[in-house]
Amino acid sequence: MTERRHELLILGIGNLLLGDEGVGVHAVQQLERMELPPEIACMDGGTGGFHLLEAMQQAERLVIIDAAAADDAPGSIARLRPRYASDYPPTLTAHDIGLKDLLSAFHLLGDNPDVRLIAITIDPHQDLGMELSPVIQQAAEQAVAMVLEEVDEFCGKQFA
Repeated sequence: MTERRHELLILGIGNLLLGDEGVGVHAVQQLERMELPPEIACMDGGTGGFHLLEAMQQAERLVIIDAAAADDAPGSIARLRPRYASDYPPTLTAHDIGLKDLLSAFHLLGDNPDVRLIAITIDPHQDLGMELSPVIQQAAEQAVAMVLEEVDEFCGKQFA
């Protein structure tokens, strides 16, 4: 098992070429421009995959921002604390198997991470493009605010 550093890893998942599907990456890019405490790491996770496993193993807490193709209206945000693949929204977008498999492998390796998922509902039927729609841009800003709440909570536990 990899030695755990005391940090919070903010992982933005998504494909920037697929418009709103890239919302997690857009949000993490916004966070990267902020002055966050040194214990906080931001990472563009792209479309997920096992190459993210090592970084995840080194984190004490994970906050994952991702798009979901749920039944809710586009721009709806769910804040979840999933433990198993079945705890995730039923239809994460293009990388749904990759992220679920990645987290299942993470648990199988014996890690019991504190994982938070901020899932933003999108319309999966959209044109290619690198821009977010206005409703998803607004949801991304709300997700960033939620992540900053997680940062405050994490740092409060670390330094209180």
